[in-house]
Amino acid sequence: MLEQINGGVTAPKGYKANGIHCGIRANKSKKDLALVVSEKRAAAAAVYTTNLVQGAPIAVCREHLADGYAQAMICNSGIANTCAQGGKEAAEAMCRLVEEHTGVSAADVIVASTGVIGQPLNVEPIKQGMPALVDGLSTDSTAAAEGIMTTDTHRKETAVVFTIGGKRCVIGGMAKGSGMIHPNMATMLVFLTTDCAITPAMLQKALSADIQDTFNMVSVDGDTSTNDMVSIMANGLAGNPVIDSEGADFDTFKAALRQLTTYLCRQIAGDGEGATKLLECRVAGAKDTDTAKRVAKAVICSSLTKSAMFGADANWGRVLCAIGYAGVPVNIAKTAVSFKSAAGEICVCQNGEGIPFSEEQAKKILLEDEIEIIIALQDGEGAASAWGCDLTYDYVKINGDYRT
Repeated sequence: MLEQINGGVTAPKGYKANGIHCGIRANKSKKDLALVVSEKRAAAAAVYTTNLVQGAPIAVCREHLADGYAQAMICNSGIANTCAQGGKEAAEAMCRLVEEHTGVSAADVIVASTGVIGQPLNVEPIKQGMPALVDGLSTDSTAAAEGIMTTDTHRKETAVVFTIGGKRCVIGGMAKGSGMIHPNMATMLVFLTTDCAITPAMLQKALSADIQDTFNMVSVDGDTSTNDMVSIMANGLAGNPVIDSEGADFDTFKAALRQLTTYLCRQIAGDGEGATKLLECRVAGAKDTDTAKRVAKAVICSSLTKSAMFGADANWGRVLCAIGYAGVPVNIAKTAVSFKSAAGEICVCQNGEGIPFSEEQAKKILLEDEIEIIIALQDGEGAASAWGCDLTYDYVKINGDYRT
C-alpha cells in the first residue's frame, strides 16, 4: 500500500485549480464551473464512454488529445452539452476562453460537461465567470472538486505518493458521479493529474488497462452515460527518469494509479443517488478473471440484491440468482456466499445450498453502511471485485424530477 494523502488534482507539483458558480445552474449555492491548469504542457491520455450517443465535449477532447498532450481542463456542471444544437461550437468556445484567460492553447484543453441532456449550453455565463475562475486558481483543489458535482452529495478527491528513480512523485484526482453509472464508463467524470514523467503512449497504456478493473467495475443503476470520461495529465515536474517502456518504474506507476482509482470507485459507488450503503462484491475461485468480473458485476447490478441490501435482508437467493444469469459457466454446487461488514461476517450459503445462520446476526451485519458480498466459486484462480450501492426509495425520487 502506497502513501495516500489529502488533496486532489493540485497535490502533484505544478497544478492549480478553482471552481465557481457562474450561472449555469439556478442554485447559486452550487458551483458549476471548474478549471485545472498545469504549469507546463503535459503528456495526456483519456478513455471515453462507449454509449453511441456522446456529448459534444467528447468529440472535442478526442481531437485535442490526438497528439497525446494537454495543459488544462475545464468542466461545467448543470448542462451536459449533449444532443443540443451548437454543442461542439460551445465546447470549442470553452477551450478558447481558457486560452484567452490563461495563455494555454485551446488545442491543449480537455473539456467536459455534465448535467441535463438535450438542453443547449449557453457559453455566456462561462465567459462572464472566467476572470474570477482564473483569478482564484490555487493549490487548493476543493472548489474545483465541488464545481464538477451534480447530484453528488460530497466531493470525491484524493492523492497517492510514490517513488520513481529516487524522486517523490504524486498522482491526484477528483471525480464526480452519483447516478447514471454503469460502465463502460460510468456519469462519471474523473480528472487525474501527476507530476511523474511518463510518455503519452505509456500513460494511455496504463490508464486503458486500469479502468478495466476499476471504473468499469462500478455500477449504480445500470445506465451508461453519454458524457463519461477519465482523463489524466502528467507534467513530469517530479524530475524522475521518463517512463517510456514497461518495467519496474511502470509497475510502480500503475500501482499508484490503481490505488487512486480504486478509492475514487468506492467513493462514486457509495454516493450513488439515494444510496445508504456501499456494496463491494468480491469473487474468488473463478475459472478465470473474466468469469470473476462478470459474476461480480451481475451481483452488483442486480436490482433485487441491491433492494435486499437496502432492507438489510440476508436474502442470499438474490445473489445466487444473479450469478446464474451472469452468462458464464459456474458450478453452483460448489458456490459459497457470505456477507461481511464492520459488524462481522456470516456465511449464508455453501455448495449452492442454504445453511442455518442467525438472522439477527445477519441483520446486524447488513445494517452497516459498507457491505461486502463474498462469493467463493471454488473452480479456479480467477478473482475480481465490483462496486455498487443499495437501491432506495430516494433513487426514484431524485430521478423522477431530475430535469425540473
